[in-house]
Amino acid sequence: MSVQFGKWNFDGSPVAPEYFARAQELLRPLGPDCGSSYSKGGVSILYRAFHTTKESRGEAQPHVLRCGAVITWDGRLDNRTELVQQFGKTVANDCPDVSIVAAAYEQWGTDCFARLIGDWALSIWEPHERSLYLAKDFVGTRHLYYSLDRDQVIWSTILDPLVVLAGKAFELNGEYIAGWLSFFPAPHLTPYVGIRSVSPSSFVRIKESSLTVSEYWDFDSNIRLFYQKDADYEEHFRTVFAQSVRRRLRADTPILAELSGGMDSSAIVCMGDTIAKCGASDTPRLDTVSYFDDSEPNWDERVYFTKIEEGRGRTGCHIRVSAQESFRLNCENNSFVVTPSVSRAPDAGKQLAACMNSRGSRVVLSGIGGDEVLGGVPTPTPELADLLAQCRVRALAHQLKAWALSKRKPWFHLVFEAVREFLPTSLAGIPERSRPAPWLHPDFMNRYRPEMTPYRDRIKLFGALPSFQEHLKTLDVLRRQLGCAVLEPYALGEKRYPYLDRDLLQFLYAIPREQLVRPGQRRSLMRRALAGIVPDEILQRRRKAFVVRGPLVQIATDWPDFLEFSQHMQTSSLQMVDAPLFRDALQRARHGQDVAIIPLLRTFAMEQWLRNPNVRKYLNLDAIGDRRPVFRVSGRESRRAPRVVNGD
Repeated sequence: MSVQFGKWNFDGSPVAPEYFARAQELLRPLGPDCGSSYSKGGVSILYRAFHTTKESRGEAQPHVLRCGAVITWDGRLDNRTELVQQFGKTVANDCPDVSIVAAAYEQWGTDCFARLIGDWALSIWEPHERSLYLAKDFVGTRHLYYSLDRDQVIWSTILDPLVVLAGKAFELNGEYIAGWLSFFPAPHLTPYVGIRSVSPSSFVRIKESSLTVSEYWDFDSNIRLFYQKDADYEEHFRTVFAQSVRRRLRADTPILAELSGGMDSSAIVCMGDTIAKCGASDTPRLDTVSYFDDSEPNWDERVYFTKIEEGRGRTGCHIRVSAQESFRLNCENNSFVVTPSVSRAPDAGKQLAACMNSRGSRVVLSGIGGDEVLGGVPTPTPELADLLAQCRVRALAHQLKAWALSKRKPWFHLVFEAVREFLPTSLAGIPERSRPAPWLHPDFMNRYRPEMTPYRDRIKLFGALPSFQEHLKTLDVLRRQLGCAVLEPYALGEKRYPYLDRDLLQFLYAIPREQLVRPGQRRSLMRRALAGIVPDEILQRRRKAFVVRGPLVQIATDWPDFLEFSQHMQTSSLQMVDAPLFRDALQRARHGQDVAIIPLLRTFAMEQWLRNPNVRKYLNLDAIGDRRPVFRVSGRESRRAPRVVNGD
């Protein structure tokens, strides 16, 4: 999780030393190991190291190639061995990742981006053609922001310097705010008009004041995988899942794995232990950290994560959290936070930091994505839609009977649910769970309706299978979620996501949907494949309930504070929120009635962020910015950026 920062003055004038020094101070806490820089021809690049592998400790960045290009790399290259073999003896097996990336760029140019498997973000300065390239991995596990105007471009792996050093107040980006208040904003957006993020699986080319965004890789719907027996699917899954976990165990310090007691985190820990027993793990030790809440009757996970600890013969770090504590109104915390966020309670963050420091850990494994990609939601709709699209009538009739018995629904209801996926929104409507919060201001909703219903695109009858289209829609949600991820303010570390491995996802997207979910058995493939590796008590447990009781109790307990908080809201003065409707939602929450809790939490987070005086000094709150560029696409104008665009 090293960090980089760069500035290019198009007129060739040097970057002011005091400006560069301020950038250094902002990056130093996130790159405590060492720092270095490059400066020439109006371009200045700063790199601060946060080492997590033995190879990274021997790197020198920014890395200057023989051709004069300058590469700055933040990431973990998972297929380094395969790439080194293609270069012969020109690249050593134990060289840093950045050296392999440099060799790949020299050999393939920007085509190399598709060959880089892992979590990464990089910048490449080409002095001879006076071009800058910014690129990120396929899912967006790393951040890379940039700001382009007529005279200069500035880029950074953290957003803070682009805001703090701009010397101006930014307009709020209405598209981002709309996305945040409903689901997640698009991953290329930030809250600030004029600052954007590189999209996942894409690279940005900046040449003077012109900009091109290109997608360099995507999943291929034509790749399909069929086996004769279930056992073959199970063996293949174990292989790619083990590979994904092993890749993320590459570290020269102990690794900390989040262990909730659910199937996702437990599978990561158990597979990590299996790999270690075979001597294939690079990390000296795999520890665990678990969160629990005694006050929540449906969310005390200790009985499950202690079962894993018993099997490993090692007790992990236990952190008591409270859903109420994480929802307290905290308007007195005026530290600068560059984006709104719904994060865990500060005390839990401090305990995590103490746990990491005591164990010497710099890497945290997360189970994010497992539920989404492995069939955590037991719906037959994608499978039935596949059978409809393929006109497989007999198979459709057989599966309808099996699913109707399992779901205890009439078969024609299941058919209707599958058919409506193909219908336009005007006919099928928007599912209730996907609708914007009812307390949002009508003018705001009308202005940004596309951003508030980002998953409105219907399934296409022809082309890729409906289940494959659903996979890509789910991946888009995960990309948006990662785009909003913020660094822990207390615990400095690198997050790694075994379920978001490119090779693992390629396998899961290529196999029949019926392997992932079966009638009466969600996560069918995972349960079958990991039997004997993960304890049966974990594999057969019921789906964990999402906890909403804590915030509702907190609203009822501190009702006068919440009522006062809702009286003079910044989000209302900006016409984002209809204050009376929001107070009505609070009243319903106070009395335990049904309310959209996630949008409620997000509205509170946005309001607190806008009230923070150290945030407000960087914002122009006279109005919401609406500078969505108009792109020329196939002879028509569009405000939604295509996959390859010119102009920003």
